Amino acid sequence: MINQMFKRLLTVFAALLFPAISWANAGTEGKLDLTDQPLGLLAVGIFVTAYAFVVLEEKLHLPKSKPVLVAAGVIWALIAWYCSQHAAIGPDFAANAFRHIFLEFTELFFFLIVAMSFVAAMTERNVFEALRAELVSRNLSYRALFWITGIVSFFMSAVLDNLTTALIMSAVILAVGAGNVRFITLAFINLVVAANAGGAWCAFGDITTLMVWQAKKVDFFEFFAIFVPSLVNWLIPAVCMHFALPKETPPPGKDNADVKFGGWMTCVLFAVTITITVSAKQFLHMPPVYGMLFGLGLLQVSGYFIRRHEIRKAAMNETPDGEAYNVFEIIARAEWDTLLFFYGVLLCVGGLATLGYLELVSTQMYGELGFTTANVIMGLMSAIVDNIPIMYAVLQMNPPMDHGQWLLITLTAGVGGSLLSVGSAAGVALMGVSKGKYTFLGHLKWSWAIALGFIASIYTHLWINAAHFS
Repeated sequence: MINQMFKRLLTVFAALLFPAISWANAGTEGKLDLTDQPLGLLAVGIFVTAYAFVVLEEKLHLPKSKPVLVAAGVIWALIAWYCSQHAAIGPDFAANAFRHIFLEFTELFFFLIVAMSFVAAMTERNVFEALRAELVSRNLSYRALFWITGIVSFFMSAVLDNLTTALIMSAVILAVGAGNVRFITLAFINLVVAANAGGAWCAFGDITTLMVWQAKKVDFFEFFAIFVPSLVNWLIPAVCMHFALPKETPPPGKDNADVKFGGWMTCVLFAVTITITVSAKQFLHMPPVYGMLFGLGLLQVSGYFIRRHEIRKAAMNETPDGEAYNVFEIIARAEWDTLLFFYGVLLCVGGLATLGYLELVSTQMYGELGFTTANVIMGLMSAIVDNIPIMYAVLQMNPPMDHGQWLLITLTAGVGGSLLSVGSAAGVALMGVSKGKYTFLGHLKWSWAIALGFIASIYTHLWINAAHFS
């Protein structure tokens, strides 16, 4: 029996990694059937090569958006060329398929632009720096700081993305760590797990949860059903690491940062924007991007008053808080590399779907192994491949799953990246800012504890959310 399961798993990974040598795709409306053709194999090779450059971003210092943008362009050029050579398909096929995927991306793009703009605005107004300074000044023990930064990260990442949360809280850890490598390593691992787990139970917490919400697979409030499983996912490894933490107290720091004028108003406006977005979706059936762009308008209006305040200070020969506030400069500070990477990945995966590969993988995974096993495997794969293409692939496959299974893939794709330091944007970013104190091997030593949390969170979801499964 174990041997049969092993063979089936090999079949799944063969379909994912080498789809051209797998079974032929039956073909569906709106998709080609090139899974066993040289052009299809070439497209897969281009995507794999581009993703290799993404994985090596820290070594090559090549922004991750560049290889996937080029790969997306080449893959769709191949599709368009193939269609133009076959009159039965017609040249409009590729254009219509591309346009459909691009429109899906556009809504997500503007949603993320607004969210990132609010984060940039709060950063510019010193909101997060004030939080760091407050924690530094409290003269807490290493263990207390470990738990406080973990708790804050878990809840903060439910509204902000895991990367932003990790970068903000890493500044706290590095400031109070006083060069204690053991504390910084464990606190960074805890930060990665907490940020990834916190982003799984709210539609705003991660791009993958946002994608599931946008696709209308799960309603906004239904995500809260995986709050407890997400909490379990973080708590188990955190408890395991607690006993390895130093018991001392780091030297005290100084509270040397204040929130600039308009900072708290920006926080309130972000909360209002979230409320408008959710309410418009639930009661007016408007897409989430409507509420977010509404909020961007409110941010721009508030920027007018902040700018007038700073101009008055300068006119009175007072020292201004910095350069005159400009909302358009704030928007320019959004994570454009991440946004363009997101575009490139969606277009690459969409191209492979158009060539027929996702239909093939869907048949082999969700048809042969069952929904639960397939969703767990997809979650494990997110420790190696970014969870964005994983989730987009699942949405493109669109297996006939119930709410419990859609919540399961949301959970596993969201927290699976914690198993390895390179499995999420948070882990990769922290390796960069830690200057050698947090490493791949240092994280790997605690992967067993993170795996315990991963397994426990799945069983917790299957148990407490049994009513969501049909």
